[in-house]
Amino acid sequence: MLPELLDRASSLADPRGGRTVIGIVGAPGAGKTTLAEALVRGLNAGAAAPEEARFAHVPMDGFHLSDAELARLGLLDRKGAPETFDAYGYAALLARLRTERGHVVYAPGFERVLEQPVAGTVPVFPAAETVVSEGNYLLLDRPGWREVRQQCTEVWYCQQDDALRLRRLTERHVLFGKTPEAAAAWVREVDERNAELIRATRDRADLVVDLESIAAG
Repeated sequence: MLPELLDRASSLADPRGGRTVIGIVGAPGAGKTTLAEALVRGLNAGAAAPEEARFAHVPMDGFHLSDAELARLGLLDRKGAPETFDAYGYAALLARLRTERGHVVYAPGFERVLEQPVAGTVPVFPAAETVVSEGNYLLLDRPGWREVRQQCTEVWYCQQDDALRLRRLTERHVLFGKTPEAAAAWVREVDERNAELIRATRDRADLVVDLESIAAG
């Protein structure tokens, strides 16, 4: 299936002009980043330098609110929920990426060890014609997230076998510092509540991508 996705991505054009923006959405641990990185790596094969790449990868994770702000809002124990992101800021960045082609546009990244957003770490060079951006809530029908969807040319829903997804998600939390017990509790009480919201948006996607079929291919 990956060759078909590469063909689709390379042939997309935004009807409004400017850059194409492909959004990849899915539940926590569904493999959104894996898919986005595989697409960008395949599509940029042959680029001699990052400045010449036609496809750029801009994750949504840089729009996490900081822990200090989440503590002020009383949301630290809900980190990763829709209200713990700067959705309007994310939409504004996507709008810039679509329309500003004459200079480098910098996007924030996310430091997994610190679990904090970091400004200005993802450069999108003028040569980029398409941006691939993955996140959980690109299809959510709420203020801020609706504006995010409006900036996307297409949004693809990424799905993964639930048992495998939950195992990998728990392992990821352990890798970044949680105990196995705390990781399992966070997945159960936080991540899966968010996953329910995301699964309800599946029918709004332009394309559903089954990662199992890609792995099998």
